Amino acid sequence: MKKILLTFLLICLTVACGEKEKSEKEVAPIKEENLVEMKNGMYIEWYPGKKQIKFKGPQDINKKRHGIWKFYSETGNELSYTVYEHGLKTGYTIVKYPNGSIHYTGEYKDDKAVGVWKIYDPNGKLKSEVNKGE
Repeated sequence: MKKILLTFLLICLTVACGEKEKSEKEVAPIKEENLVEMKNGMYIEWYPGKKQIKFKGPQDINKKRHGIWKFYSETGNELSYTVYEHGLKTGYTIVKYPNGSIHYTGEYKDDKAVGVWKIYDPNGKLKSEVNKGE
């Protein structure tokens, strides 16, 4: 009786393990999506699904941001742009609310905020100005 019970348990265990292996093989592997591209010195990063660009901007030969970089919402609205020189924010920047109105504007020099920065409410009304100095 013990041999019959042991044989039965071994058969059940073998069948159960075989079913597990079969179901694992049937599941398609998840394909990792490449969301970053480089084309002629232009860095492009996409949102998942590659239907909309997330970031876009040129790079120098050391692959540092160099030029105007833009950031977009998942619906394609431009949310900001910032000027870079060899990886440092240097120049004008504009950041927008999702509705498209300007949130704030300002300028950078060697990655530090300088000059007068203007902050707006979501309706476009100027809320404040802050002088960041030179």
